[in-house]
Amino acid sequence: MGLCATIVLGGIAGWIASMIAGTNARMGAIANVIVGVLGAVVGGLVFNLAGGRGVTGFNLYSLFVSVVGASIVLFIARGIFRR
Repeated sequence: MGLCATIVLGGIAGWIASMIAGTNARMGAIANVIVGVLGAVVGGLVFNLAGGRGVTGFNLYSLFVSVVGASIVLFIARGIFRR
């Protein structure tokens, strides 16, 4: 997957995960991309450990994996940086 596709998929996944985690109002576009790309890595690791496949390209399955991973990243970050 190319750099542009990674950024687009990460942005979409980060945005969806921020809505799930309830942090959408505090996050900007760059934060969504960063969380989405980190989420793709975390989601890929989680799915590989569970016996599935990680991010496979620019498709709905990869978006799902990225959203799951980004949600995990946001919930962990929210627990660490709780105000």
